[in-house]
Amino acid sequence: MEKKLLKKDKLSGIVKKMAADKTLYAPVQDEDNVLFKVLGPGVEPLVAFANTKNAPKKVFFPHSELLVKYTRSPKGMVFAAMPADAKDVVLFGVRPCDARSFALLDMLFDQEKWKDPYYIEKRKKSAVISLACVQPPYASCFCTSVDGSPTSTQGADILLTDLGESYLVEFLTPRGEGLAAYFGEATPADAGAEAKKKEIAEKSAAAIQSKIPGRAIKPILDVSFEHPFWDTIAGKCLACGTCTYMCPTCHCFDISDEIKGDDGVRIRNWDSCMFPLFTKETSGHNPRTSQKQRWRQRLMHKFKYYVDNFDAIACVGCGRCVMSCPVNIDIRKIVTDISKL
Repeated sequence: MEKKLLKKDKLSGIVKKMAADKTLYAPVQDEDNVLFKVLGPGVEPLVAFANTKNAPKKVFFPHSELLVKYTRSPKGMVFAAMPADAKDVVLFGVRPCDARSFALLDMLFDQEKWKDPYYIEKRKKSAVISLACVQPPYASCFCTSVDGSPTSTQGADILLTDLGESYLVEFLTPRGEGLAAYFGEATPADAGAEAKKKEIAEKSAAAIQSKIPGRAIKPILDVSFEHPFWDTIAGKCLACGTCTYMCPTCHCFDISDEIKGDDGVRIRNWDSCMFPLFTKETSGHNPRTSQKQRWRQRLMHKFKYYVDNFDAIACVGCGRCVMSCPVNIDIRKIVTDISKL
């Protein structure tokens, strides 16, 4: 793994040069928000920010995605599967929690037996440049409680760590090394840079004050499906789905057909386990009739079912759901309360 030092004033130019050659997503200022968007001409990529309001998972798992087109003809139905809309893409400035979300989604969409060609094709054509968290975190951040860290390399192809006057650039994968030519002005990193990064990593991890027993609740959830506790957490939930739509790892979707005349399309759209219609069957029966059951599913999925299937918690501790919930439901408190059952 190659490691280099890059003067901080050179980074913006490198990113803009990449953006001229490829589709590049980066954190940008959008009125009062920091959003992850395609970097357009004349727009400055941000490097000093806590995190983007939106998660970058939409690059690989879009809100809406065309899967099939079909037409009715005198000879019958003609179907045409649509190829994945995959382009050479660079994601710059991805925080380590969000980069980890890609690794977690890979476990689901790129299994040995079950593979999602649309997601996989986009991942193959992308490179993720992660920016380590060295500034004070949000009060809602809790990555260290769910197997992450502010300097995690998981899911990233390149990791940049701010050492003060320079960035330590770590090329982690062949995809990352494929971008090495853009960093031509960087110089080889020395032992001093390594030591400084270690010091920063320890300081950044210590700055995460919010703690939850992320792994500890799995044995409790294994035997608590019918526990009265579930009656206590969903009373004020609006079923708005904000928590799932803001989450970097939520991946529920619906597939629908839209028809006009003789032509039709089949589209995959984001969905949410928080919605009453999510589990409603064609017969009209709904196995999850209450918000209590939906909230239990959301919590179980992240902290039990994903652990059962992949030995990984399906939460990266970004805190977006905590900050965005309109009625202040806090997943950290729920997990902590479960640990006391």
